[in-house]
Amino acid sequence: MVQARTLARDELALDHRARGNALDLAAAMPRLTLAARRVAAAAAHGLHGRRRAGPGENFWQFRHFSSGEPAASVDWRRSARDDTLYVREREWEATHTIWLWIDRSRSMHYRSSLTDNAKLERGVVLALALAELLVRGGERAGLLGLTRPTASRRVVDVLGERLAMEPLPEQDAPPLLPLPPLSEVVLFSDFLGPASDTEQAIQSLAVRGARGHLVCISDPAEEDFPFTGRTDFVDPETGARYTAGRAQDLRRDYQVRLEAHREALRRAAARLGWSFATHRTDRPPSQVLLALHARLTERGALSTGPNTGLGAA
Repeated sequence: MVQARTLARDELALDHRARGNALDLAAAMPRLTLAARRVAAAAAHGLHGRRRAGPGENFWQFRHFSSGEPAASVDWRRSARDDTLYVREREWEATHTIWLWIDRSRSMHYRSSLTDNAKLERGVVLALALAELLVRGGERAGLLGLTRPTASRRVVDVLGERLAMEPLPEQDAPPLLPLPPLSEVVLFSDFLGPASDTEQAIQSLAVRGARGHLVCISDPAEEDFPFTGRTDFVDPETGARYTAGRAQDLRRDYQVRLEAHREALRRAAARLGWSFATHRTDRPPSQVLLALHARLTERGALSTGPNTGLGAA
């Protein structure tokens, strides 16, 4: 059992350990970009190509002619070989743009003694690794409100350098930018703010038909609430403090409220046709990355990827 006083000191020292400025994030960026490449490489082994028919120049396959199609679509040379009409299909070559947003507010800097990764660090690794996979698959990725989309093979370096240079924001919400129809956005955050604020933010992003995914990143201490005895809790955003004489007595109510909050987020996302996933920083990042890539594929945003769902990882 983790000692309550140790965890209490972690909370009280939050302002010193949070690395709440851009210089600290910049110092960590070389390590995070390296980790992102490793995670992307590991996840790539679990992906299987999936070609699709669509506009493009490369031949994919022949298929039978369907009634109602224009006669110009018939491949007469192939059809002349037998009594069946065939259509020449080409492989889909459309490039998609996926926008990424990482919550860099104070609460994301939290790391308990139960894990080696701060929530912000894990969010950066996941976003950069996903960008790497997207570019490998011929797509474009950009940081919402920070960069233009890019298909550069140096996407990890390009996005990492931009994050390192950007001052940390005071708000924990994505930019309220209405995205074009058929755009796709992935939001990485702990989503600890009011669920109504998150719903308002994603509604603003989706007002023109954009689709998206919420990846809720949490510390194991936030999930398991291992605190016991007299414990001081500090709000990293406001600095407000609460002292519990017997922290273990709060565990059940805390977990009930946390699940109710998550359920409100799931419902808000579902109303817009968005997905919601949770990820703990003590779990391998490749798990949620593969599930997220699969979800993007299922939604038609990508032309490659495995066919799995997006849930908790």
